[in-house]
Amino acid sequence: MNIQLAANTIRGLSMDGVQAAKSGHPGMPMGMADVAAVLWLNYLKHNPKNPAWADRDRFILSAGHGSMLHYSLLHLAGFEDMTVDELKQFRQWGSRTAGHPEFGHALGIETTTGPLGQGCANGVGMAIAEKMLTARYNTERDALVDHYTYVIASEGEFEEGASHEAFSLAGNHGLGKLVVFYDQNFISIEGDTHITYTDDVTKRMEAYNWQVIEIDGHNHQQIGDAIEAAQAEQEKPTVIICNTTIGFGSPNKAGSHDCHGAPLGEDEVALTKEALGLSPEAFHVSDEVSDLFAQRTVAMEAVEAEWNELFSRWGSEYPDRLSEWKQAMGQELPDLDALIPSFEAGESLATRASSGKTIQALADAVPYLVGGSADLAPSNNTYMKAYSDIGKDHFEGRNFHFGVRELGMAAIMNGIQLHGGLRVFGGTFLVFADFLRPAARLAALMGIPVIYVFTHDSFCVGEDGPTHQPIETAASLRMIHNLTVIRPGDANEVKEAWIAAMQNQTGPTALLLTRQGLPTLDRSVYPSASGLHQGAYTLWQSGEGSPDILLIATGSEVELALNAAEKLAEEAVNVRVVSMPSCELFEQQDGAYQESVLPDACDLRVAIEAGTSFGWERYVGRKGAMICKDDFGASGPYTVLLEKFGFTVERVVDAAHNLLKG
Repeated sequence: MNIQLAANTIRGLSMDGVQAAKSGHPGMPMGMADVAAVLWLNYLKHNPKNPAWADRDRFILSAGHGSMLHYSLLHLAGFEDMTVDELKQFRQWGSRTAGHPEFGHALGIETTTGPLGQGCANGVGMAIAEKMLTARYNTERDALVDHYTYVIASEGEFEEGASHEAFSLAGNHGLGKLVVFYDQNFISIEGDTHITYTDDVTKRMEAYNWQVIEIDGHNHQQIGDAIEAAQAEQEKPTVIICNTTIGFGSPNKAGSHDCHGAPLGEDEVALTKEALGLSPEAFHVSDEVSDLFAQRTVAMEAVEAEWNELFSRWGSEYPDRLSEWKQAMGQELPDLDALIPSFEAGESLATRASSGKTIQALADAVPYLVGGSADLAPSNNTYMKAYSDIGKDHFEGRNFHFGVRELGMAAIMNGIQLHGGLRVFGGTFLVFADFLRPAARLAALMGIPVIYVFTHDSFCVGEDGPTHQPIETAASLRMIHNLTVIRPGDANEVKEAWIAAMQNQTGPTALLLTRQGLPTLDRSVYPSASGLHQGAYTLWQSGEGSPDILLIATGSEVELALNAAEKLAEEAVNVRVVSMPSCELFEQQDGAYQESVLPDACDLRVAIEAGTSFGWERYVGRKGAMICKDDFGASGPYTVLLEKFGFTVERVVDAAHNLLKG
């Protein structure tokens, strides 16, 4: 088997793609081509004819800037949508070959990578998911779930904090089927990495409880031996430190940062191809290399066929497990409204508490729901009490302990969700959403339905002070396209918020929940909380016809709006209270519904939210008012803060009077 020719062909395709685009990163693909060729031709279990095969190995190019490496592999392996024309359209409008690999853009891409470190953490999540499905479905005889997660990472990955958080958890959990190839070429954009990065990677990873193997990344025998040693180690994840030369094969630019993030140039491409013994023709693939990959695909089709036979036998012997498998893999939901109890009127509950009660019901209703918290489960109320914990040698449980690792948690959640077979949520305080924002943005970009449970949602955190009091955080989350933010106003809105989150299959959902108690509204007096699914709904109006003024509120401020509305009604003001838990859901409604809730004829509006005013101007207009907070909070009891910051009935009434006076 001519692995060297295959590796050099990967180098040629990568050079050509970057050169055609006049943009990109040729150095990393050229440096890691040998590792990739050995892995894909000899070890990676996958079937390009069925990219969705449940028991395939997962391959992640965490160093997503080297995307031409991935696209070259997909093309050579025979993924039907990765044609040579796609390679020629690298980084161009409408192509499947985006600047960095994007989930959903092409078959075989398991996750969106590029922001360094995220793919590493995704890999940890996928390896955790593999362990969890193994515990759920495998029997003593049948290993229905038995695959590896392979990650190619750069030195930049190992510098980013996401990798530190995720690798620490991976070692703690003993993820023996996680293999990370560390591309150690000592080159970054600015030059030699030693100017800023001199970590002892071996000691670091051993301290995390990883197996460490160091090899020559261009020696095919060493690469194969290292992969086999990694597969043999079942108690620890493995990092294979691959000593490589960036831009390997380039006579004048190999080993230099000049080939990290810029095309080699036509002359250097020609010289490199000559040095590697490749055809000068652009995007050339020899029949020999095509045959190598075709033979591998035939072998993998046979492996999948064997698995299909195993699956069929297993399903006939364990029909209950088969039913659970289909439900989990299809992310099928029962009638949640019937299975989740409603809350009695008058009861005062923090929405974090009503969320916790809802989670208990959801856990029973949806067996594939798993979740946890970044060391805040008692505060977030995320623990599923009837189910056990997840940890080393204990993957049959439902409760994660992510530790104080918000960024790692969110990126690992992405990997778990992408793997398939599980639905995952994670909790922390809302103010710490800033720690996990990069992973949340990627979840939104990929359209994957992870759920964030953000508690302690306003300055009503109180005594903890301004460091823990989110002011601008809710608005900043609403700015992320395809992230649905829901801030429910009472316990029954919480129930509906969870149903909306579970039903959202096209993107992440953030639930913003209070620390302080809120009254549970009497839904025999007020409309059903199911209005939450439209994002905003008329909660109460004092008179008939078009209102004189609108009070728009979210979350804990709905109670304030209702109390102020009653005062205004005593003055014969026709006032409408609108509960608006989700701007995103409201924007999805048609114009007729939006007009029915926020009629254009009523341009006197007051928005009330214990956070920044940013974003509310679109709903109150030029004539409206906003009772919000645009500076930081303070330390003190929340009841005192509400008064000091002007979140009182009197202030709302005064604001309404000022608008009504014109």
